[in-house]
Amino acid sequence: MKLKGKVKFVNKDKSLFFPTLRQRVDAYFTANNLPKSGNASMLTKSILLLLLYLVPFAALLTFTPGLGVSLVLWFVMGIGVAGVAMSVMHDANHGAFSKSKTLNYLMAHSVNLLGASAFNWKLQHNILHHTYTNVAEMDEDIDDMVFMRFSPHTNVRFYHKLQWAYAFLFYGLLTLYWVTLKDFLQFFRFIKSGVNANSKAKNRVAFAKIIGFKLPYFFCILVAPTLLFGIPFWEVLLGFLLMHFVGGIILSTVFQLAHTVEGTSHPLPCESGIIENDWAIHQLNTTANFARKSKLLSWYVGGLNFQIEHHLFPRICHIHYPDIAGIVKQTAAEFDIPYIESKTLVKAIQSHVSTLHRFGRLHTPNLNEIMA
Repeated sequence: MKLKGKVKFVNKDKSLFFPTLRQRVDAYFTANNLPKSGNASMLTKSILLLLLYLVPFAALLTFTPGLGVSLVLWFVMGIGVAGVAMSVMHDANHGAFSKSKTLNYLMAHSVNLLGASAFNWKLQHNILHHTYTNVAEMDEDIDDMVFMRFSPHTNVRFYHKLQWAYAFLFYGLLTLYWVTLKDFLQFFRFIKSGVNANSKAKNRVAFAKIIGFKLPYFFCILVAPTLLFGIPFWEVLLGFLLMHFVGGIILSTVFQLAHTVEGTSHPLPCESGIIENDWAIHQLNTTANFARKSKLLSWYVGGLNFQIEHHLFPRICHIHYPDIAGIVKQTAAEFDIPYIESKTLVKAIQSHVSTLHRFGRLHTPNLNEIMA
């Protein structure tokens, strides 16, 4: 992360793509008298997904069913974990959930109900990932897993040749790692790298909040079922691991289908820290959509199958992405910019697996090759 804060995008061709696109998208909202934030359907959806996470847990504690039924309930909770993360906290942390800053703040912290930290998420996702998409050593979404290689510019290891086969096993560990270790490791890493530029006093408060949210989470979800409701701890632990495995697979897969697929690029800055491309065009070069026509999938994943639109307009609520996607695709075509997409979820997964296979065998380029 040595280039943190120094990498810049230079629009060397003076492209008018993004000003034109932004004007057209703004005109769409003006003509239809629509706010760019969420609406009543967004609130209803959020309540349903939160209930998908909370109701099965309440049923576990109330009825204390046998192991088979319990595991089904934990499985459903895993689906709820991913749903809340993708459709609720994601928009809220971008300030797109509502016009109300207070409601955005509260819904952003729905991720704390899942055991994770909203504070770290904003730094990793909003700042690093959205600014430096697919840029090695800048975008933590492609640098984060030791056993996975998501970029042609990171070190290749012998076991990466099999990453296409074991990837989804490691994806299942994402949320478990997130709630146990990642938040703490990230917190200190972001301070060291300069991504977190807060004062020591503010960081002490932020760290206290991380711990203050995690302790009740682990007590409620791991300790209380045994201590207060008599459920054997091994059953609780097994269900807890299943929940995170399900949530982790869904979350990791959805996010990787947007960037680690065939056709997306992985540019690097020159020695002076410059990427010679317009930032918006960079987003189209590094991002892909999938299954845009699937209303059910779009509803559940919070529009993350419209990642191109999300990366260009992160402060627009995802419920609007299906309506503005046509504007984005048409404008991109006019400026001869690729609009990368897979028509179905299956094709997107196939493209992702193919990319993992290729990256697992692709050697790490040296500096001369990168600059050639």
